[in-house]
Amino acid sequence: MSKKLIYLDNNATTKTDEKVVEAMLPYFSAEYANPSSMYDFAKKPANAIGDARGKVKDLLNAGNEREIIFTGCGSESANMAIRGVLNMDKNKRRIITTKVEHPCVLNLYQALEKEGYIVDYIGVNAKGELDLAQLKEAVNFDTALVSVMYANNETGVIFPIQEISEIIKSKNKETKLFVDAVQAAGKIGIDVQTLGADLVAIAGHKFHAPKGIGVLYVNPRTLITPLIVGGHQERGLRAGTENVPYIVGIGKAAELAIDGLQYEATEVRRLRDKLETNILKTVFNSRLNTGITNRVPNTTNIGFEYIEGELILLHLSDLGICASSGSACTSGSLEPSHVLRAMNVPFTSIHGSIRFSLSKYTTEAEIDYVIKSLPGIIDKLTNISPYQDELEALKKLKT
Repeated sequence: MSKKLIYLDNNATTKTDEKVVEAMLPYFSAEYANPSSMYDFAKKPANAIGDARGKVKDLLNAGNEREIIFTGCGSESANMAIRGVLNMDKNKRRIITTKVEHPCVLNLYQALEKEGYIVDYIGVNAKGELDLAQLKEAVNFDTALVSVMYANNETGVIFPIQEISEIIKSKNKETKLFVDAVQAAGKIGIDVQTLGADLVAIAGHKFHAPKGIGVLYVNPRTLITPLIVGGHQERGLRAGTENVPYIVGIGKAAELAIDGLQYEATEVRRLRDKLETNILKTVFNSRLNTGITNRVPNTTNIGFEYIEGELILLHLSDLGICASSGSACTSGSLEPSHVLRAMNVPFTSIHGSIRFSLSKYTTEAEIDYVIKSLPGIIDKLTNISPYQDELEALKKLKT
């Protein structure tokens, strides 16, 4: 008998929508022509790329399809944006980012520091909210780029991008703003014209398109150098024969995401809140790491004090429940989450923090099963914890 599967790790990746798969299939076989070719057989793939570009434009409310550049993933989009801006003016050597960015951004900035760039890392408070005063103080005449994520992948906390853009432009109109919106796409509306961002990255597999396809929005007033040099594709900014099936896939996923935003904001949020509320109510040594703050509707991050998160995940997995202790890109590391460290999450719970991230496929029955199963897991692990005195004191404090 197969084990029940309850997938609550949608910030790591999502199930590809069956409608997306259906839209992609013809371009693996019947419509396999190179879209750059001149004969009639190539017209349908070429038109399909154009159609997908238009759908992604609508998802981001971009002004023109030419502002949408297809890439291989969110990490490529981030590298393309950051290096592309910096290469346009190598005299400016200052960059600003946050302490809680995704590893694909933080690791790139660490590499750039070795190349002589000066990077300022902006902190967050205990709720995961960005220190805007520190950001304003950091921007100066030599700042080439500010890089801020839209929604944090571990906590779901949303950063006020429009306000951040206004702060940056008030200090230096030439400074560019890159936004990693990978965890926002398909969960909340993204309006690049209102946000004031110069470059925005998204990744298809975070909103029910396949892995291996991403997008970089480039404001028409923003000039960047290509990351991959070669042919004419993607306005010369990303060479290589287009991945037609996957481009079609992200286009279809973008179309579905627009229609699904209301469901995310209501039903997905309701199920997330139900899960969160019941865990905090029934497990005495649980704490909400973010507090009640502005988050994407599918994400909660809960710490279980004096217990190891890896053990929790293993016991959940035995019951077919998939969750995470943080970013999938840092799985296997024994170091506590850099995001939770930046938030000064107490040492008593930072190693026992679990991220649950839902999707449109999450059902009420699944949430009920987790609510029923998790307290028993925590009780079992609490009983073998070496911190019995501390746990007893915590239980008395909370009761």
